Amino acid sequence: QVQLVESGGGLVQGGASLRLSCAASGGTCNRYTMGWFRQAPGKERGFVAAINWSGGDTGYADSLKGRFTISRDNAKNTVYLQMNSLKPEDTAVYYCAAGVASIVAREYDYWGQGAQVTVSS
Repeated sequence: QVQLVESGGGLVQGGASLRLSCAASGGTCNRYTMGWFRQAPGKERGFVAAINWSGGDTGYADSLKGRFTISRDNAKNTVYLQMNSLKPEDTAVYYCAAGVASIVAREYDYWGQGAQVTVSS
């Protein structure tokens, strides 16, 4: 059983940067693809980014390419999401997930509790 704990969320002004972390424990965490999803109030949970087990392959939602970067440190069992030039529309709860390589939320097996990111204008 894999446990995921996100951290690093908060309230920032537009244009600022934040880095989210997702600490994994239990199971064979390093063999999973790790993904970040986000959910704004009244909206479905949507794909943000994913990274394969080695860190050699990444994928992003088209609208976020160039501003968000996913990375992982398997020695620390941690995945990161660097978010730059934040906009008010990036406001959401951000979730870390572990599973197979996919942009579809239901194909991930394990989820964190979420981290709130709020961007003011």
